[in-house]
Amino acid sequence: MQNLVYFDLETQRTANDVGGWDKKRDMGLSVGVTYSTARGGYRIYSERQVDALVEELRRADLVVGYNVLHFDYEVLMGYTILELSEQLRTLDLLVEIERVAGHKPKLESLAQATLGLGKTAEGLDAIKWWRQGKLREIAEYCCFDVKVTRLIHEHGIQHGELWYHDRFARKQRVAVGWGGPK
Repeated sequence: MQNLVYFDLETQRTANDVGGWDKKRDMGLSVGVTYSTARGGYRIYSERQVDALVEELRRADLVVGYNVLHFDYEVLMGYTILELSEQLRTLDLLVEIERVAGHKPKLESLAQATLGLGKTAEGLDAIKWWRQGKLREIAEYCCFDVKVTRLIHEHGIQHGELWYHDRFARKQRVAVGWGGPK
């Protein structure tokens, strides 16, 4: 059985806190979450468990995420010498959608238009919760984002299309042609 691992993480600090978006490696992991199709469940990782998180991603047949190549992997690069974007088989849904649609819709827009689901919070909420020591809230939020990512991916496989709301709140269709590893 092939093992798809859906993945997302939240950070301890904002881009402003670390001196800009080019310093993602300094943002620090607060919580990382995976959903493994082989395991059939979620796993939540703290900063102390980052090595186990990286190892799970390395064992995956395919890592699926939303903006993982340009954000999540960059944050993890603060903890590992591995070049994750080159060493992990990855399907970054944002990269694929941008290639077809010509711009980068937010995960929230895809979730609402395709699945009728709204996000439970925003990334800045997770940073606020980190500062307040509310790890459970961060984990729940991150788990929900992983679930939304999985549902969007599965919808794209099943129907060959996704929907998003453009900046004028019009519902737009985007054709997708992804599947498992080739």
